[in-house]
Amino acid sequence: MLTATPVPDPEPAATMAHPLATAGRNDPRAYLLKQSHVAATLGSPFTGEILAAAYRQLWRAPRLDATIAEWPLDPAASAMALRLNAGLHALARRGTFADLSALYAGDHTEFDRAVGEALELGEPTLLVWMAHPTQTNEVRRSSAFMAALSLLAKRHGMPFDLLEVGASAGLNLLLDHYAHDLGGVAFGDSNSRLRLQPDWQGAPPPMAPVAIASARGADLRPLRLDDSHTRERLMSYVWPGDEVRSECLAQAMLLARDDVPLVDRESAGTWLAQRLREPQAAGTMRVVQHSMVLQYLPEDELLALKASILEAGHRATRDRPLARIGLEWNRDRTQVLLCLTSWAGRADDGERQILAACHPYGAWLKWHLPAQGQVTA
Repeated sequence: MLTATPVPDPEPAATMAHPLATAGRNDPRAYLLKQSHVAATLGSPFTGEILAAAYRQLWRAPRLDATIAEWPLDPAASAMALRLNAGLHALARRGTFADLSALYAGDHTEFDRAVGEALELGEPTLLVWMAHPTQTNEVRRSSAFMAALSLLAKRHGMPFDLLEVGASAGLNLLLDHYAHDLGGVAFGDSNSRLRLQPDWQGAPPPMAPVAIASARGADLRPLRLDDSHTRERLMSYVWPGDEVRSECLAQAMLLARDDVPLVDRESAGTWLAQRLREPQAAGTMRVVQHSMVLQYLPEDELLALKASILEAGHRATRDRPLARIGLEWNRDRTQVLLCLTSWAGRADDGERQILAACHPYGAWLKWHLPAQGQVTA
C-alpha cells in the first residue's frame, strides 16, 4: 500500500503556472483551494498540497477543467474536491504514473509536476471519478451510532432493528461486530479484529447493553465487497497517509466478507417509506440511521424521507418505539453533529437532541450529555 508523509516545505505556488489565480470566489474551481485548507486543518497537509496543486495545474486537463468550472451542484455538499482527490489517489495506488506514485510514497515533493502530469494524461479516468458521489464507508462513525444506541438502550431496554439510508457497502450496519471503547465503556464484540477508540471528550455514554435484532440498509449504488475493484475504490477515498483510517476500513471489509451486510438497491425515500410501513414486532425499537448522506439527496426526496419518519413517529408506541440517529453537517457546515430524535407515544416525542459534536471521519467525539447516572428515562 502506498503511504505519504507530511511535506514541511512544499514548492511555493507563486513559482508555478496557474492561470486560475484570478478565479472568482464563486468559481467552483476555487473550492479546490478551500478544501485544500480544510484537509490541512483536519490533519492531512499532504492532501491539502495535492488539491492545491490540482487547482494550479487544472488547465492541463481542459475537459476536467470545464467539468469543474461548470459544476452544477454545491461543491461542498457534493464533495466535488474529494472526488478529484480520490481519483488522483487511485491513479497513484495503481502505479499508473510513476512520478505520481513516487510523490505519494514520499520519494519527492514535486507536487505540481506529478499532479500536472496525472491531470493531463489521466483525464479520462479522473472524469469518471468526478461523475460518482464519494463512497467513504467511514467505519469509525459507527462509534457515534453506538453511543446513541447506548442512550436508547438505557431508556428503553429493547433490541434494535436498524434501517440505514445511504448505506453504501453497509459497513456501519455491522457496528455490533466491532469492539468500541467509548470513554472507557466497552460495546460490541470484545474479540473483534476491528477495535475503535475515538478520542472521547466529556462524560462517558450510558453503560447499557446494545442488542441488534436486525440490520438492513439501502443505497442507489450499493457496493459489493467481494469485488477487488470495489475494495480498491473504497481505499482510494481514504486520504493518503491516514494509516488509522486505512487499517480500520481494511479490517471492516474483511469482516463484511464473512458477515455480508444486507443492502438493497433503492432510493432512500422510497425504500424507507416501505420499511417503515412494515409490521414492527412488539418489544423492539426501530432505528433509522444515516451519516453524511442527506447532503446528496434531492430536495423532494429529502422531504419525503423526513415525512416518512414523522408519520412513523406518530404511530410509535411505548412497546414499538422509533428513533432517528443522524450524523451530519450542521447548516453552515462548521460542525458534524450527532443528533437523536425518538418517538414512543409520549408528550415529548419528536424533540431533536444534539448528543455530540464529532470529527467528520470519527477520530474524536465530544459528548454533550452528563454522566450516565444523570440520564433519565
